[in-house]
Amino acid sequence: MSEQDTFEDDLLYAITRAGEGFHTEQAPLVAGGLDRGRRRWRRRSAAAVVGGAAALALVGTGAVYLSGSTPAGTALVAAGSGSASGSASGAAAGSASPVASASASLPVITGEEVLATLQALLPAGRGTKGSGHGTEPSGKPGAAPLVTANLVFDDGKGEAAVGISVGRLAEGDPGRAENTCPDKKYIPYDACTATTLPDGGSLTVFQGYEYPDRRVDIKWWNATLVGKDGRRIELSEWNAAAEKDSPVTRATPPLSAEQLKAVVTDRSWERIVAAIPVPAPVTPRDTGKEYGQEEILSITAELLPAGLTETETGGQAGFAAFVVNDGKGKSLVEINVQDWSRDPERGSIFAGAEQLPDGTRVTTRKTPGNPVMWTVDTLRPNGLRVVISAFNSGTQHTPATRTAPALTVDQLKAIATSPEWKLKK
Repeated sequence: MSEQDTFEDDLLYAITRAGEGFHTEQAPLVAGGLDRGRRRWRRRSAAAVVGGAAALALVGTGAVYLSGSTPAGTALVAAGSGSASGSASGAAAGSASPVASASASLPVITGEEVLATLQALLPAGRGTKGSGHGTEPSGKPGAAPLVTANLVFDDGKGEAAVGISVGRLAEGDPGRAENTCPDKKYIPYDACTATTLPDGGSLTVFQGYEYPDRRVDIKWWNATLVGKDGRRIELSEWNAAAEKDSPVTRATPPLSAEQLKAVVTDRSWERIVAAIPVPAPVTPRDTGKEYGQEEILSITAELLPAGLTETETGGQAGFAAFVVNDGKGKSLVEINVQDWSRDPERGSIFAGAEQLPDGTRVTTRKTPGNPVMWTVDTLRPNGLRVVISAFNSGTQHTPATRTAPALTVDQLKAIATSPEWKLKK
């Protein structure tokens, strides 16, 4: 794992709780960020690069974080939607609720037991190269055990990598509620369903790709169950013998959407879930002083040039994204609005930036690639930071559909520096 990946994982853990490095070309940067993002999504997150060496979006943690500490410079991190929940959130796990500090009283589930449970739920076929990790201590002080199993499965139609993880989400963890299909502007896929189950849990079944740019046609299919009691069971499969760096061995992964659902909702996981310590409750992040998605969209709608209308909207606290079309093709626009008044590093990030008469500092970037990204990043004297980007495509991962973004740099600057944005006290 690279230093950048380590930073991003630590950040994800710090603000709420699936690499390649940065490149000067936009296309590999976007692909690399999305690859890292899907790895995180398998652990509770979905991710996407907002583009350029200066912007990184992590979608799925229920929080928004802007940072200037990444090696590439100023990073724009926007959290959004995540995975889903499931039906097997029964009383066995919900009532066996010892706090994490009482984990010594829980039974130990071995990795072999986890692997055997997974194998018993798979259709007829041969499993090889299996391994598992049970509820043994993870080695990190205070960390919950990492319960997983992986194997190469062959039903006679070709080898396929299959892996499962089982864990618990703390009470108050945003992941309990954020179990939806990812935004197609960031994560491409063929099919995805998000269902609320009769017991109050939720289930997402996703059929997409390991690489968003399809440079290798490895398919990644996934089912994630989040129970009402906080259990999280996630099953992934590929149409290759390994997640990466392995040739495609079959047309599709072996388990259908219904079979994925059947595995993660099976009651065989009850005893394993019950053996995982219940994490201490977490206090949800206070977003009361942040601009909500709808607030941002309302303001930007009034600031857009005449004739442009917001479509395909999305986002969360502090972040919004939408698509505009001036008749020359779709153009994705993203905007972050953040309070940086308490960040001691904010001045250094904008060193050498243009300074407006009111003291607002402004940087502009035109990041090459396919698609290209134009960005205006602003910081006001009171610490309000507004960053806006536009692409010459309707998504981050599809080729350009027009010669330039629908908004010029001057128009982006006008939106970002508008007096409509005010620091919330």
